[in-house]
Amino acid sequence: MGLLKEFRDFAVKGNALDMAVGIIIGAAFNKIVTSLVNDVIMPPIGMLLGGVDFKNLELVLKGPGTSATGEAVPAVAIRYGLFINTCIDFLIVAFTIFMVLRTLNRLAQMRPPFVRGEPAPKQA
Repeated sequence: MGLLKEFRDFAVKGNALDMAVGIIIGAAFNKIVTSLVNDVIMPPIGMLLGGVDFKNLELVLKGPGTSATGEAVPAVAIRYGLFINTCIDFLIVAFTIFMVLRTLNRLAQMRPPFVRGEPAPKQA
């Protein structure tokens, strides 16, 4: 019973709930960024480069074929176009997180420090 009570106390702590909300919002934000890159940013770049679809850019190492048993064997390819999309996704997410943290740090510097033993400053 002690383990269940300890887990319940952990699960309902503010930090665990905040973390869960952050993970859910982060997953949704990731979908938005992926759509932004795949559907908004990459098509014009591909058009400027002569109608290239980055999702289909790949270096085929070995073409498709059949095995000795007659089963179809897929092609072996390095899909560098998808890698470029993923790198752009990462840069957008990293820049967004940087801007949020930068803003929070600036807001924290503007607030006067709280000294223990003194009454808390009144919020307006």
